[in-house]
Amino acid sequence: MSNIDTDQLKRNILNDMRVELADEFDRNFERKAFFTRKWKPRRINRRGSLLIVTGALRRSIKAEVKGNGVAFTSNVPYAVAHNEGLSGSMSIKAHSRRRGGKVHSVRAHQRRIKLPERRFIGDGPQTQKIIRNVIEDNLKDFNVKLTDFIRQK
Repeated sequence: MSNIDTDQLKRNILNDMRVELADEFDRNFERKAFFTRKWKPRRINRRGSLLIVTGALRRSIKAEVKGNGVAFTSNVPYAVAHNEGLSGSMSIKAHSRRRGGKVHSVRAHQRRIKLPERRFIGDGPQTQKIIRNVIEDNLKDFNVKLTDFIRQK
């Protein structure tokens, strides 16, 4: 280490946070919980696991270092509704439905929705612990490099 690079330390911390948090948030789908807080079960048993029918939501989550933090995004429109819960009404467009070999027309209408929060991404005590551990590990490594650098002088 010819030069003490604090910018590299920051980049390392943010990248490690991105990797560690993305891994833990992905595991929330296996745990069917936000770390230890279990998700509310479905009212009707359907195919697939809770929040994993096709896996599209889980696969859509991307983590990216942005500025001084890590941003998590998803391109599926229902990600926020599941993560934060949803209560209200939504407009259903007119469409056709096929049942028993017959096609039925469905008129446009409003549908009331109450979707419980099933958080898989967010801040909380476990998230803060992961962030603290990443910072501590990177500072220990930086301290070792700094000590070696000083000894070389």
